[in-house]
Amino acid sequence: MIARVAAAAAAAGLVTALGAAPASAHTTLRSATPAPNSTGAAPSRIVLTYADPVMVPQIVLTDGAGARHAAGKAEAVDNTVTVPVTESLPGGRYTVGWRVVASDGHPVTGTFKFTVQGAGGGVSAAGVATPEPEDGSGGSSGWLWVGLGALLVALAGGGVVWARRARG
Repeated sequence: MIARVAAAAAAAGLVTALGAAPASAHTTLRSATPAPNSTGAAPSRIVLTYADPVMVPQIVLTDGAGARHAAGKAEAVDNTVTVPVTESLPGGRYTVGWRVVASDGHPVTGTFKFTVQGAGGGVSAAGVATPEPEDGSGGSSGWLWVGLGALLVALAGGGVVWARRARG
């Protein structure tokens, strides 16, 4: 009888845990200037706008060969991150790699590409678009599911031990 109660409790816990959706309060990148996959003049700054406030911004600007290009210190104000491009960019394809910490404490990362047409010049590139991150852009961690699974196994094991002791 006790074993049945323990098994029923473990099954109910499993159904409850699997039915619950994980919290996903991580932010997402809403827009960027220069716009992802755009072609235009060399930007004098990069502006990223997120769905929620962010902190600890990091931005890396690389060219098609993977060489880094000088960008100033990234600054976050509420949900907008701005970084000046401190050198003139020659024509070519560039990648913006970014990392911020969402207000829930989780890091969120991503990349997008844009193309500078002709010689660089420090003129702001126009255009704002919703970017499609090419790398991981956050998301909920699998560690939550691993932790829940371990908890359920421990509860079931404890129930079995308890049931055996209650019988003997």
